[in-house]
Amino acid sequence: MAQTQWSNKRKRQYEHIKESAEERGENEDRAKEIAARTVNKTRAEHGETAGRKSHSRR
Repeated sequence: MAQTQWSNKRKRQYEHIKESAEERGENEDRAKEIAARTVNKTRAEHGETAGRKSHSRR
């Protein structure tokens, strides 16, 4: 995971999602995966990644 490229906002988002997943009963590894995938998807949707630019799924 390239978390060093995440902004402070995305790091807070990651922690919030990870904690929520753990509260729902996910184990720590699965919670981390869910959080990382969610943050990376959000970054891609907002054009914050070096690869493809923003695209919406509507």
